[in-house]
Amino acid sequence: MNWTPEETEKIQKLAFHYKQILELLGENPEREGLLKTPERLAKSMLFLTKGYKQEPAKILTSAMFVEEYRQMVIVKDIDFFSLCEHHLLPFFGKAHIAYIPNGVITGLSKIPRVVDVYARRLQVQERMTTQIKNCIQKTLNPLGVMVVLEAQHLCMQMRGVEKQNSITTTSDFTGVFNQAKTREEFINLIKK
Repeated sequence: MNWTPEETEKIQKLAFHYKQILELLGENPEREGLLKTPERLAKSMLFLTKGYKQEPAKILTSAMFVEEYRQMVIVKDIDFFSLCEHHLLPFFGKAHIAYIPNGVITGLSKIPRVVDVYARRLQVQERMTTQIKNCIQKTLNPLGVMVVLEAQHLCMQMRGVEKQNSITTTSDFTGVFNQAKTREEFINLIKK
């Protein structure tokens, strides 16, 4: 990957601190297996948090088209990977998103890209759900948006309560999805 001078400087600073963390944990950062770990970890963290440098609304507007379609558009089973802001451990799962256009649609690939932008930040699942919904609603001004995230949280599986098979589901919606019938149609369609 080609790093900008600014990113290279961040990598060096992060690597310095990660080396110190390894020492505090009782490891020898100079041993063969750990020699490049601080730099690898620094590069990894820059990648895993690259969503801070991206503007999700611009992604949606980069492929907006006038279209009179007024039925549900669903993009489901969107894989996402994020970091819990409380423990810096991964949470990951599937996003299911629907919107009902109001004269404007966006390219289908743009919806998963918006999910990635918010996932590539330090997050909590609840906030991420609402951020995705708000972005689509504000940018496309559809008749309604519904977002459902289903995720496994390693902060619950590897430590703490240690419940390996737990799945957390969050949802948020606007507009016509306030009607139970419309929400139920969406839920039935994503279960298939």
